[in-house]
Amino acid sequence: MERTDRLTPASARDLLYEECEALRGVQSRLCTLYAGNGFREVMTPSIEYSGVFSADAAVSQRMVRLMDGGGRLCCLRPDCTLPIARLCGTRLKNAPLPIRLYYSQQVYSVAREHSGKEAEFSQVGVELIGERGMTADVEILSLASQSLRALGNGYRLEICHIGFFRSLMGALSAEETVKEQARALIEQKSYAQLSDLLSPFLEQPAARALCALPRLFGAKDVLARARALQPEKEGIKALDYLEELLEKLREAGLHENVAIDLGLINDADYYTGVIFRGYMEGSGEAVLSGGRYDRLLGRFGRDLPATGFGVNASLVSRGLTGGGEQQGEGLTLALTKGRLEKKTAQLLSALGYDCSALEEKGRRLVLPLGESGIRVILAKAADVITYVENGVADIGIVGKDTIMENGGSFYEVLDLGFGRCRFALAAKSREAVFGGYRAQRIASKYPHVALDYFESLGLDVNIVKIEGSVELAPLIGLCDGIVDIVETGSTLRENGLSVIEEIAPVSARMIVNTASMKLRQQPVERLISQMEGYLQEQAERPEK
Repeated sequence: MERTDRLTPASARDLLYEECEALRGVQSRLCTLYAGNGFREVMTPSIEYSGVFSADAAVSQRMVRLMDGGGRLCCLRPDCTLPIARLCGTRLKNAPLPIRLYYSQQVYSVAREHSGKEAEFSQVGVELIGERGMTADVEILSLASQSLRALGNGYRLEICHIGFFRSLMGALSAEETVKEQARALIEQKSYAQLSDLLSPFLEQPAARALCALPRLFGAKDVLARARALQPEKEGIKALDYLEELLEKLREAGLHENVAIDLGLINDADYYTGVIFRGYMEGSGEAVLSGGRYDRLLGRFGRDLPATGFGVNASLVSRGLTGGGEQQGEGLTLALTKGRLEKKTAQLLSALGYDCSALEEKGRRLVLPLGESGIRVILAKAADVITYVENGVADIGIVGKDTIMENGGSFYEVLDLGFGRCRFALAAKSREAVFGGYRAQRIASKYPHVALDYFESLGLDVNIVKIEGSVELAPLIGLCDGIVDIVETGSTLRENGLSVIEEIAPVSARMIVNTASMKLRQQPVERLISQMEGYLQEQAERPEK
């Protein structure tokens, strides 16, 4: 019998002593700030009916589900805004407007296994119900800025207007599946993949504008660059609104830590206007998220404009107790050991960086790049993703195969072009995989990639994970076929196998931590530009 009586579930943990004090301190500072600005506290149940969240796909995907005594589907609260919208449409349906509410409560979500993310965290936030327009947006953004300032010194608040993105999507003539993929790639700042996806549509101004969107972040000049992309009327209105909003924030003395990011697309579907995120030193991801959601309350019987935000108090408190990411002044670059390490060192040397420490590293795993202020850490491929996602590395170089298998929350900014190969389905024959009526068995070192591929085909297969030479599995009767990365195909041929279908191209990619892209924008963008410029120059050089 499995012993779990002394354990906490995966992605859950106990808090002790200083951790509790730090969390309570963060909660207290924020609640005092919000109460002092005329907001009143509410609490919603930790358990809600799942129907409260079912209309929002992104939120419902992360629900922790359970049943009540009557067999009705419930969940632990995965979002604080939707229950408060329900509250306003029921208990507060006759309350005078505007309604200013704040909350301090737990949020629960399904965390990706072994990611280091917590399935339960404390969120403190505000909702302003019943006021639309510039005055309300300035009030909420001002309060968001005050929240970050109250919690630490170094912070950045980035704002966007969802209307700009939606106007481009509306003007794009493409299938919905393409638009959904484009949305995800813009959010991830996957420059190369986005260009590949939209390359068949580049005769359309909207497609060209969408390709540029991930790079449209920074100072006010971003708005002028966006106007040059010739957006639709609704997009121009969104840019005009942001420009006016920036001026109002400047008048309020809040502009120094505020920037624009037109590629900011929050995962909740209910946002309708200005959206924003906040970043702080010591955390590898956004600690504050919010925006305007004017149509949400209509779902619950009271059609009112609304805006608000939430602060992840658990993330902030971890930084205060030494559990956050301490990156120092310079950049940290995580390299995948082996061939990608050597190829990256060659690229960095060509750009003028001193890579002598890498060439004579011995057993050292943390090395300086000369006097550049960049330090390099050497790790296995999957660990590079972990280090970047958690913010202990600003930038990582890793194969697309590892990204596809492990996923993660980071920006995929550049296809470096080397380490090229491909994901492929291989077998003794096509009939071995696609023939007959039984569910086939497929072996792979990449079970998630294999499963996603067969699900896209609508085929039911059994996936067997193999760590060693995957080509052996069909030879000894363990499986009918394999999914693996293939370079030349010679190993397959020598073992009587052949490529049945190519699944996806693979090459080395540069990934960037989400907070580092914001808080260390200049050095990160400089390195990206250097690499991108060199690769472009090499691509345009005539072959000898």
